[in-house]
Amino acid sequence: MGKLRFRQVHLDFHTSEKIVEIGHGFDAEEFARTLEAAHVDSITCFARCHHGMIYYDTKFTEARHPGLKFDLLRAQIEACHKRNIKVPIYISVGLDEYMAMRHPEWRELTVEGKLGGAPPLVAGWRKLCFNSPYIDYVMEQTKEVLELFEVDGLFFDIISQGQCLCKYCMDGMLEAGLDPENASDRAKYARQVLDNFQRKMTALIRQYNKECTIFYNAGHVSPRTADILDTYTHLELESLPSGGWGYEHFPITVRYAKNLGVEYLGMTGKFHKSWADFGAFKNEAALQFECFNALAHGAKCSIGDQLHPSGKLDPVTYDLIGSVYKEVAAKEPWCDDVTAVTEIGVFTPEAIGAADARVDTALAGAYRILVESHYQFDVVDQRMDFSKYKVIILPDKITLDDSLRQKLSEYVAGGGALLLSYHSGLDRGLTQFLLDVGATYQGEAPYSPDYLRPVGELARDIPDTEYVMYDQGTAVELTSGQGLAELWQPYFNRTYRHFCSHRHTPVEKKMPNPAIIKKDRIIYFAHPIFSMYKNHGARVYKQLVQNALRLLCPEPLIKTNAPTTAHISLNWQEKESRHVVHLLHYIPERRSNQVDTIEDIIPLYDVEVAIKTEKQPQRIYLAPEGKVLDFKYADGYVELTIPKIYGHAMVVLEY
Repeated sequence: MGKLRFRQVHLDFHTSEKIVEIGHGFDAEEFARTLEAAHVDSITCFARCHHGMIYYDTKFTEARHPGLKFDLLRAQIEACHKRNIKVPIYISVGLDEYMAMRHPEWRELTVEGKLGGAPPLVAGWRKLCFNSPYIDYVMEQTKEVLELFEVDGLFFDIISQGQCLCKYCMDGMLEAGLDPENASDRAKYARQVLDNFQRKMTALIRQYNKECTIFYNAGHVSPRTADILDTYTHLELESLPSGGWGYEHFPITVRYAKNLGVEYLGMTGKFHKSWADFGAFKNEAALQFECFNALAHGAKCSIGDQLHPSGKLDPVTYDLIGSVYKEVAAKEPWCDDVTAVTEIGVFTPEAIGAADARVDTALAGAYRILVESHYQFDVVDQRMDFSKYKVIILPDKITLDDSLRQKLSEYVAGGGALLLSYHSGLDRGLTQFLLDVGATYQGEAPYSPDYLRPVGELARDIPDTEYVMYDQGTAVELTSGQGLAELWQPYFNRTYRHFCSHRHTPVEKKMPNPAIIKKDRIIYFAHPIFSMYKNHGARVYKQLVQNALRLLCPEPLIKTNAPTTAHISLNWQEKESRHVVHLLHYIPERRSNQVDTIEDIIPLYDVEVAIKTEKQPQRIYLAPEGKVLDFKYADGYVELTIPKIYGHAMVVLEY
């Protein structure tokens, strides 16, 4: 099977049958030469697109694009293979406009009785049901691809199933003893349908090809992906920051994916916005950050493009891609076969079905605090090994069942520490704590907003006053714990009956309830501190978490004077016996109403970094340039100064 290539392109080709001339400008030699010049070593090309059009000589002649006069896919594969460029093959599954129009009975049927996907007068895709005879067609067409081509890999797209109530799903649910009127049963059946599809498809592929890569794309990798990981060979983290995913999605998702035991890549796009943004180009600095950030997390790189109907690659696009991939190629030796060195595990709300978006608010808040504080952390679920972390964070909404309670209790008994907030640590019914946090739960706080005043060690670097807590917290009564912050109430809650000035009511007096509690190796925040930081951005919220972590993790892996805008990642390369520290300084900005991007690279000078290591390195240098850095080793930390960081620096510690 071989390893994933570092420098990939995902070449979309969703081309309407109304465009009458397809591939008329394609030149196989020029196609492959352009890719080679841009340092591309793998390109995903299309067998069938969202329009349902097929781009090779197929027995499904009605679905072959009517404007295509030759076997485009074969020509692409043969030309690329001559230059040792791999060509995984793309097949759209959930969206197939050709079949959806001819077989509306194969479309998903919503609970409201509407056919899934775009309505009749809207330009957009119709959604196919994975439980309908349509899947037989998908299997047959995939079989044909496997028979016709030298297949390096298969990429199946739009792998999603709604709570469908078509005839096939209704019959299937009833046969399985599930209730179509119950939303939980409908969701359970939808998951079963997808699992069955992936297992059947992977089994079919392996009948014909034992080595090709296999990936099923749903636009996001999550604990749901991990449930059926044996059907994949690797993971592709689709995450176009300007295209709806945002700049928080990839670094959060990759911190989960990297612990699943398979190779993974980060997929961004060359587009200014999102897919099919013809004639628009990402700023080079933005594309650098997105690719170098993937490298920093042990991921290979994939850049999305879309082929023009003429079949010609756009030279400006490949100048852009080539400028970044030239640098990626130089950095590869220090980015291959790496293991992240981390100290904190952040439990994902997705693992218990509590996420409020593709990037959950509480998880995003925890991510922002930890990245800005330069902690090294993973995103985890209950299947992962907790023992390797000094601290596990349960952000805001991680309620417990008995198995998770037991795992966390064993982790704490073994010397681990917990940082919990708001509803985390409560039972699923929100009636009581299932962990001993040194307090009892009394329900939601009576005042909101209320105020917090930190005391003792939690007040470090925080001026002595009361701070507004914008979102409602919990009311807890101290039992055996130590209060680390006082709770203060306003004169009254703001209602139509009584209000004061423009916003919330000012502080009146101290309450008996604590706002933050410490019990041995557990610290509990009564407020949803992580969601609050994401939603409101008050610096004091971050400072409170930083002070709590100083108590639980007094010797962090990284100490630095780098600004909060710098991203720092620590990796280990076992074969080479070396640490590699990645430091990135690119600042996404929202300069328009719709898009976050990066235009300028702002260099940093004389950045001091201390890295906690078990022994003293023999040599430290900057890669790939090879500049040797002076350092000293004291109290378990390697201390050094980086003269200049221009976008991305890699510091290598050799032992």
